[in-house]
Amino acid sequence: MNEDLELDNIEGVGPVTKQKLGEAGIHSIMDLLVRGPMSVSDVTGLDVDRATSICNKARTKLVELGQLQKDFVTATEIYKKRQSIERISTGTTSIDDLLDGGIETQAITEIYGEYGTGKTQICHTLCVMVQSPKDKGGLEGGAIYVDTEGTFRPERLHRIAEAKGFDPDEILENVVVAKAYNSAHQELIMEDLGRIIDKTGAKLLIVDSAVAHYRAEFLGRGTLAGRQQRLNKFMHLLLRTAETYNLAAIATNQIQASPDTYFGDPSRPTGGHVVAHTSTYRIYLKRSGKNRIARMVDSPYHAEREVVFRLADTGVEDVEETSKKSKSSIDKT
Repeated sequence: MNEDLELDNIEGVGPVTKQKLGEAGIHSIMDLLVRGPMSVSDVTGLDVDRATSICNKARTKLVELGQLQKDFVTATEIYKKRQSIERISTGTTSIDDLLDGGIETQAITEIYGEYGTGKTQICHTLCVMVQSPKDKGGLEGGAIYVDTEGTFRPERLHRIAEAKGFDPDEILENVVVAKAYNSAHQELIMEDLGRIIDKTGAKLLIVDSAVAHYRAEFLGRGTLAGRQQRLNKFMHLLLRTAETYNLAAIATNQIQASPDTYFGDPSRPTGGHVVAHTSTYRIYLKRSGKNRIARMVDSPYHAEREVVFRLADTGVEDVEETSKKSKSSIDKT
């Protein structure tokens, strides 16, 4: 860890406070920024004012180090800074075009759809692509995969890596997997990610799926408020992690039928407004015969449009690429 980011560099954080923070899994200035004052207060027993003061000093320190934006800047400065935001290729030209270059760092990209539409396949493909050189659409970094539904398959990752010309063993070694058994465990994993990111240099964080445990554990309308509060906390923690550590965050999501829809598609992503407002980009996947359609549903600046792709041994690929392979096979015979 960078010495400038150690807790000792914050004025007023003595040995006792540092010990309390360490016992709560807060080991650096970055961890403080990700957690926020209320969470720091809850896990350490410090009063809210004291926790707020420590978090504000941590924020000031990061601004001084040039790792965080100042409170007031011109739109020109923000525009210049956004030109340096990094992107991870999805391995398909069509989806990359939909996202204006790929999955963006410092943001949450939510991918939702029914089973079999390619959500997990996109995640597996991204675990390979993020390790590519920057001139080939990657970020030369590792991936962290939080698996809540038991869908992660190293065999699939191995096959995609082979098909794309990578060393499968090297690819697997650079993907860290955490199996979340319930919503509380899922939150605990997220709170402990700081040291894993520092250790591995991860540039991609995947939560597949973000809402599944909350949906399974909080049943009935009587538990809805509690569920949404917990889910809201988790999603904001995910967003702050992406922003603070400059990595790309992917949150897959399930769908549910909306009974009050009489025309059009009745499918709606789970999680309600909490997930909708926290996600930076929302992509809806659906079937179209053997193809899949990816539709940009919500974005601060992308156009709302659709593209077509397919699932293959190489993960996800363009329909044109599949057609070329089929033609090549026919020509050989």
